[in-house]
Amino acid sequence: MYRSWLRLFMCCVVTALCLFAQQAFGQNTFEKELKQKVDSFLAPKPAGLQKQEAPQVGQGELYPGDAPSSLLIPTGFGGYGTYIFGGIGGAYPEVYRNNKPDLIGSVGFCVGNPIDAVNFAASLNITDVHKFRDFSGNFILSRKLFAGTSISGGALQVFANNKQSDAPGSTFFMAISHAVQTIPSLTPGCSRLSYTIGLGSGRFYNKSPDDIANGKGTHGTAIFGGISYEVIHHINLNAEWTGMNLGVSAGIRPFKSPLSLGIGVANLTHYSSNGANMVFSIGLPLSLTRLVGN
Repeated sequence: MYRSWLRLFMCCVVTALCLFAQQAFGQNTFEKELKQKVDSFLAPKPAGLQKQEAPQVGQGELYPGDAPSSLLIPTGFGGYGTYIFGGIGGAYPEVYRNNKPDLIGSVGFCVGNPIDAVNFAASLNITDVHKFRDFSGNFILSRKLFAGTSISGGALQVFANNKQSDAPGSTFFMAISHAVQTIPSLTPGCSRLSYTIGLGSGRFYNKSPDDIANGKGTHGTAIFGGISYEVIHHINLNAEWTGMNLGVSAGIRPFKSPLSLGIGVANLTHYSSNGANMVFSIGLPLSLTRLVGN
């Protein structure tokens, strides 16, 4: 179960990072550390807007910044337009397995306009990267509600093989995110401060067998949330509650390309797991419109 937790985290991070690029009005990071590792997805989420691709919305409206605002949880912001994305994430040490790292990979796509209708994102998780096995899927729908606010819902790590996966159970969630409209970022069209609150099952609520065996209880809070603040241009500082534990991270967009990075520390409380561990993610989104156009 631990692995699934870490993998969930990784996938989430990757997807989120992937869609956090300024050029993709879509970015969202997905969950990561819910159970004990990360076996999740990596979704997209609206971040910076590019002039030629920016949707026609209210003048002066601010969207999430162009660096990752979440490493451990999904947000309410989904993708915008048609993109493919991929990434890899990891954690060290693996919960209840000292001196052992864990990795997860994810590839997927998103399509649709969340302002006029909805955006749909789907991805494939590879939780056993070394042996290229243990696959599962993620599916997410997102929709803009009003200025700077979006809602998303979906399923994570579905269709996992019970004989291979260390976390065969699916996770379902709903999240709402808001980009504060009164604190503009150094990136045009973006907000410096955003936050998320959500409700979910699976990794947000059911603790792992290792947690139960070590007297950590049976269930988490089912409620998750986070807050992100841009401390320096293209660098966000994030604090997140996964429903299982607390984590802090930095989201970084180091280059002009869509490449995004995330690094942080998870499991900061004794509510779950056997100690804090480091987590990271790398993600990249590619616009199909641009690829076809070129």
